[in-house]
Amino acid sequence: MTRASLDKQPHEVASMFDDVAERYDLTNDVLSLGQDRRWRKEVAKAVDARPAQKVLDLAAGTGTSSLPFARTGAYVVPCDFSQGMLQVGKQRQPWLPYTAGDATRLPFRDDTFDAVTISFGLRNVQDTDAALREMHRVTRPGGRIVICEFSHPTWAPFRTVYTEYLMRALPPVARAVSSSPDAYVYLAESIRAWPDQPALAERLGKAGWSRVAWRNLSGGIVALHRGFKES
Repeated sequence: MTRASLDKQPHEVASMFDDVAERYDLTNDVLSLGQDRRWRKEVAKAVDARPAQKVLDLAAGTGTSSLPFARTGAYVVPCDFSQGMLQVGKQRQPWLPYTAGDATRLPFRDDTFDAVTISFGLRNVQDTDAALREMHRVTRPGGRIVICEFSHPTWAPFRTVYTEYLMRALPPVARAVSSSPDAYVYLAESIRAWPDQPALAERLGKAGWSRVAWRNLSGGIVALHRGFKES
């Protein structure tokens, strides 16, 4: 497999995730030292899904991230552009309405969802700004967006250690537990190249989202951004 380049050609990224689908959840658990479970709990709190609300879970992969919303009684749509991820998810949770879709051209009508969320997927989209506008389009007035994404640790010494982990420790660990370690080299590089917390907040504002704010998790390794669509 050719590792996806940072210009994020959609077919390359989709192929990369197809190849890692079977062991994706396990690999993430190992590489994050179990922190991904806590991060997903924080996403669920921030989305605050309620019974009968409609939630769009983008870059949902195998649907692991969608389960907390389903448990609240909300109607959640797991959406991803990797057919391999969706197939694995459908085998595990056949009752979820898995949908294939590109975040820059979402297959949904305007003003459909009460909440739109994307976890660890926005930086893999070819056109981030187009995706943020599309998420705004399909969210109903008064609805919200929650983005969980790797970010920049706020303490400089820790940021240096973290960067070293990404580029030196992560690939060998990925080789041991992943079916496609090259994918995780790309992911490490994409994390390092991703904009920091204020820069992403600014892009959300330019895409039409209001009252944008963020909260750091694990010292800024991950940041939760939230915004609202005004009536």
